[in-house]
Amino acid sequence: MTQDASLFQRRRPLTPAELAVIPWFKLLSLEERERAAADLKVTDANPGDTLCRTGRPVTYWFGVIDGLLKMSTDNSEGQTMTFTGIPPGGWFGEGTALKREAYRYNIQALRKSVVAGLHVDTFHWLLDHSISFNRFVMNQLNERLGQFIAAREIDRMTNPNIRVARSLAALFNPVLYPGLGTVLRITQQELAYLVGLSRQRVNQALTTLCEHQSIAVEYGGLRVIDLQALRAGIF
Repeated sequence: MTQDASLFQRRRPLTPAELAVIPWFKLLSLEERERAAADLKVTDANPGDTLCRTGRPVTYWFGVIDGLLKMSTDNSEGQTMTFTGIPPGGWFGEGTALKREAYRYNIQALRKSVVAGLHVDTFHWLLDHSISFNRFVMNQLNERLGQFIAAREIDRMTNPNIRVARSLAALFNPVLYPGLGTVLRITQQELAYLVGLSRQRVNQALTTLCEHQSIAVEYGGLRVIDLQALRAGIF
């Protein structure tokens, strides 16, 4: 289900608990659920494992059951641009799967993660048979467009406080990541990888956001108190 043989070898069927947290699965009819469940597989990705690589043909539509992934691309000068992080509940690559084209980005695990995959043929079968699935994918595409536009804006920002705030806000998108809630399990180093800043500078930015009562730093993660303030980026 991936380009790395070790990840492919570690694939297995989903448990009932893992199926229960897939946001689109509950929207399907009984027949559609049976077809999807028979095809769905998960793999355990270790930090640094690459699930999708630029230029490789699409084979699966992916979703994060647990963990944290990074979506990025490299430009002609060799510089890396991070589009977003993908927390639990997030499904990605629907645009690539729709067109059956090669990936235009890399997907890498930032920590040990459980990643599900639905084969692209079953993805298209659901598009042909399920109105609810079509609506889910359409909403995903709409939100993803806004997310990528925001990512380009964030990449050009020089104020590190605003970069961290806007990057955090992108991770708390209720459409793309409906199961996340108000707490994100993320370390300062993982956030630094996503934002493109040093861990020390991210720590300073988080302190500023806490002082403005936009977030609260908790053990092992962050709690969002004022999502609108993070989106506005006025600090």
